[in-house]
Formats: sequence, C-alpha cells, structure tokens
Amino acid sequence: MKAVITGDVINSRKVASALWMTDLKAVLDSYGKEPKDWEIYRGDSFQLVVEAVDALEIAFVIKATVKQHKLLDVRMAIGIGTIDYKTHKITESNGSAFVNSGECFEGLRKQTLGIQTPWPVFDKTFNLILQLTAMFSDNWTSTSAQILKEALQNPTINQNQLASVLNKKSQSSISASLKRAGYEELKNVIAFYKQEIEKQW
Repeated sequence: MKAVITGDVINSRKVASALWMTDLKAVLDSYGKEPKDWEIYRGDSFQLVVEAVDALEIAFVIKATVKQHKLLDVRMAIGIGTIDYKTHKITESNGSAFVNSGECFEGLRKQTLGIQTPWPVFDKTFNLILQLTAMFSDNWTSTSAQILKEALQNPTINQNQLASVLNKKSQSSISASLKRAGYEELKNVIAFYKQEIEKQW
C-alpha cells in the first residue's frame, strides 16, 4: 500500500514564495525524487507519494515546515491505496491512492488534514483524531513549528542535542515549546496510526 499526500499552501499569496518555496521543496525532496515522487504545481499545490505507514508523520513534518513561516499553513489529504500506473511524473500517475487523496482533498473544507483509505471504520476513527490534533497543530507558532520539525525528523536526539542543533535555544525553552506544540500527544497519534495501518494488510 502507498500513500499519496495532496496539499496546498494556505495564504501563499500573503508571503513571498521565495521565503517558503525552498523549505517546501527541501522537505519534499527528503522523501523522494522530483518529479517521480513529488511535484509542485499551480504555484502552491503539491503531491507526494510515500509508504502508507509513514504518511501521517510526513504530513506533520510538512505542516511544521510550512508553519515556520508566519501567516502560512497547509491543507493536506492523505489517500491510501494502490498505484496502478506510474510514470516519470507523479501528476500523471494513477491508482486508488491518487483517487482517495483527490476525493479527500476536495472534501476537506475547513479541515487542514484528512485521510481516505479503503477501510471506512479506519477513516472514521482517524478523521476524528485528526480533527482533535488540529486544535493544537493549526495553532503552532513559527518557533514551535521549527522545533517540532527538528524533533520529528530527529527522534533519537535528546532536548539538549536539539537545542544545540537549533543553535539558539536552551533545553528548558525547547521543552516548553514542545509541550505547547503537543509533541508527546502527536507522537502517540503517529504511533497509533502506524500500529493500526499495519493491521490492515
């Protein structure tokens, strides 16, 4: 099973693309190659294909990357399924993962993150969980987002090492920022997602 993440940057016209585009491209590039695995189109929309088990964690890393820039957020839909036709460009590939991602994205409305899979009970559970996580993730400050991104991408380092990587934060400020950002709760949600998705096949 694969996951297709379809997204767009909220308020992209309010911030010069030169300020955030490099960060978005860098984070997408860390999960695959352009344009086979990811592509940015229409200026502020993107698609990325990843392993299904990793999709939720990657979506939160992308969100944290974008929210490092004040005024910006990102709307994303995770579609789980098969990829039946793959070309050198992700936007020309097809399969149920793409269909689920596209349908989910069209139905997001006010939500910033949703998921659609072949399993309705799974969808119902996780879309409710994602609505709850949005209560804190949609409100990350740029500082919290920066710290959270590093923490998610470097799960084996401690807070003192994290402070050193960020080069300006004390361990106590790192701890406080992660607590405000809901880092422990987010890790629990990601772990639960991985556990449940692996049960589906």
